[in-house]
Amino acid sequence: MEINELTGKIIGCAIKVHRKLGPGFLESVYQAVLAYELKKANIPYEKEKTLPVPYENIILEVGFRCDFLVDKKVIVECKTVKELTAFDQAQLLNYLKITKLQVGLLINFNVMILKDGIKRMANDFKG
Repeated sequence: MEINELTGKIIGCAIKVHRKLGPGFLESVYQAVLAYELKKANIPYEKEKTLPVPYENIILEVGFRCDFLVDKKVIVECKTVKELTAFDQAQLLNYLKITKLQVGLLINFNVMILKDGIKRMANDFKG
């Protein structure tokens, strides 16, 4: 599946979750229900995927975990915060850098309208 189509389907699943639950739940609730919706949509994913961190000539197994690695192409980070911060964005960009993936979605479910809580990010890291 092409990246734009895949991210569109992921966002569609997240919107469905948000429409049914609304804001105010814990992040773990949204993650569990999003996993259910991804499975129903036959979208392959790994939940709480451990990401090793390369540093110089070693690999650090430091327990870095992304919320979802979808179809081995897109990282999805779920949040339930007042507003997304530069730190949230930096976290997702770091995940993209260490996996060498191009696209990630930062989804804040703690908003009245989910489109206001979605940030699509691209990895332009060349190193």
